[in-house]
Amino acid sequence: MTTLFEKIKNSVMADLHDILETKEKNNPISRLNQYLRESENEAKKVEKLIERQYLLKEEFARELKQAESMADKRCKQGEIALQANELTLHQVAIDEEAIYKVQALSLKEAYNEASSQLEMLEKKHREMKIKLKDMHIKRLELMGRENVIKVTKKINHVLDDSIAGKANVRFEETNRYMDHLEGRINSSYDMSMFDSRINELEKGLKTEETTIK
Repeated sequence: MTTLFEKIKNSVMADLHDILETKEKNNPISRLNQYLRESENEAKKVEKLIERQYLLKEEFARELKQAESMADKRCKQGEIALQANELTLHQVAIDEEAIYKVQALSLKEAYNEASSQLEMLEKKHREMKIKLKDMHIKRLELMGRENVIKVTKKINHVLDDSIAGKANVRFEETNRYMDHLEGRINSSYDMSMFDSRINELEKGLKTEETTIK
């Protein structure tokens, strides 16, 4: 069972989370960092799509090469069958040669289209990387400006008249206190020297009295 204390704690934590989230949303650098993270994730997705497009292009190239090879092979086989007066085999070779040639034309178009799409994707990806680099530089510039503002604010706070005035008052109080201590020390030293001198004089007088007697 949730206690009253836990309810209050959860409520305070929720409010604090909302405050921090609102503060971060209002911070341009935080927003820029979030946008950069999202853009970098999109850039990674684009890289994967480019890799996939490259593989498709290579697959089209392999299929095209195989179709052209089979068309050439059937053409030669048809000639052999015709020379051997195997008309049925000759017709089969001619029919399959035509099929492979159609496939080759279709694959060539697909290969060319895949190549064009790959070039376009690579161009867009380069533009995206340049844009990301620009945003990284912009972020550094903003961070530098933010740091200067914070440092300047702290310096101005220290140099503020009221702060400086309080510091001067404390320095003066400290100086007065130190002067007071020095005075007491010097006074105690003087008294100690005075007592020592009187004691010496007293001893001297007693010695003279004893000598006279």
